[in-house]
Amino acid sequence: MFSTLACRRTSAASNLQLQSIRDQTATEAACVSESGRPIAMFETETHISWLFPEILAIIFSYLDVKDKGRVAQVCAAWRDASYHKSVWRGVEAKLHLRRANPSLFPSLQTRGIKKVQILSLRRSLSYVIQGMPHIESLNLCGCFNLTDNGLGHAFVQDIPSLRVLNLSLCKQITDSSLGRIAQYLKNLEVLELGGCSNITNTGLLLIAWGLHRLKSLNLRSCRHVSDVGIGHLCGMTRSAAEGCLSLEKLTLQDCQKLTDLSLKHVSKGLNKLKVLNLSFCGGISDAGMIHLSHMSQLCSLNLRSCDNISDTGITHLAMGSLRLRGLDVSFCDKIGDQSLAYIAQGLYQLKSLSLCSCHISDDGINRMVRQMHELKTLNIGQCVRITDKGLELIADHLTQLTGIDLYGCTKITKKGLERITQLPCLKVLNLGLWQMTESERVR
Repeated sequence: MFSTLACRRTSAASNLQLQSIRDQTATEAACVSESGRPIAMFETETHISWLFPEILAIIFSYLDVKDKGRVAQVCAAWRDASYHKSVWRGVEAKLHLRRANPSLFPSLQTRGIKKVQILSLRRSLSYVIQGMPHIESLNLCGCFNLTDNGLGHAFVQDIPSLRVLNLSLCKQITDSSLGRIAQYLKNLEVLELGGCSNITNTGLLLIAWGLHRLKSLNLRSCRHVSDVGIGHLCGMTRSAAEGCLSLEKLTLQDCQKLTDLSLKHVSKGLNKLKVLNLSFCGGISDAGMIHLSHMSQLCSLNLRSCDNISDTGITHLAMGSLRLRGLDVSFCDKIGDQSLAYIAQGLYQLKSLSLCSCHISDDGINRMVRQMHELKTLNIGQCVRITDKGLELIADHLTQLTGIDLYGCTKITKKGLERITQLPCLKVLNLGLWQMTESERVR
């Protein structure tokens, strides 16, 4: 009996083995190309055409924008996968609006694209707004022919999805457009108005009235803006406008009419402000730094080319409650070694410090470096009093530096440069106008 059972099991095993061989032979016979060339087993199992559309979409999401468009032309399966919204997440479409294209906006919506930059505008802006009702970001930077009338025809109803609007260098835009924006773009968080030189304090009043969710505002070179307008933004005229009290970033570069009064308004009203750019504001002085010194949320302050800022102003900043991570006082020619001593005492948390063309020397570097353990970027270009001694101090103490600018430091030599290049974390070294004798030149 046992012998019979063993024979049956052996026979069954032989049958299974034979069937396995037959299946393998059939598979191998099928694994040939159209030209009759055999295809390896692993090749049929891992060919890209076997991937699910979701996997293809993940692969395509890593391609640049041009290649995303190219893969859509390979075959129907790739086209369908490339139109998956995850492939285009975060992509900004760059468009020339010259003539009607009925398929343009439906195609963008199918791919889930909600960010648009208009490179040239020869059609009505309303064409874009109507075609993309769920648009989140609209960049019109440099559209010189955009007028109040054109913008008025586009913004005729609420657009709750729009969060970012860039009107930089749209020089025909006036306060009238800001009225439309304040009325219909209530959820706007970022507004770029750099170079819109026709904007006045009235426009800022309208912004302060309607855009309470604004987090970033750029008013670079808005030459008509004065302390009154900044007061509106900061809620100093509550009877007329609540203000933009959620602002985290404010750019006032080259607003020549601003004085220390504006800084007083900012310090009182914008408690959430993290980034403040006052570069080229010649009307602010050391006294204004007293107001800024109490802004505990401020992380980055740009005072580049503010001619009336001196060591006294830096002293005010260092003695306050600031926790700055970035400070730029480049081309402030009244800044000297005394400022570095106060920076080391009160602003030692800095990760980025720019002192280009300031009147600092090796002595100032010596006062500063021992306390600045977190500093990663140091810009001292055109500080012509810095020598190899200063570079040795930097190399010995600022070991976390990842970037340093020595552009135009004419008194350094190969010896000092060799010490700097030994910094363990250094990634960026800018020499620019660095000069050496021919025998010392680094090749």
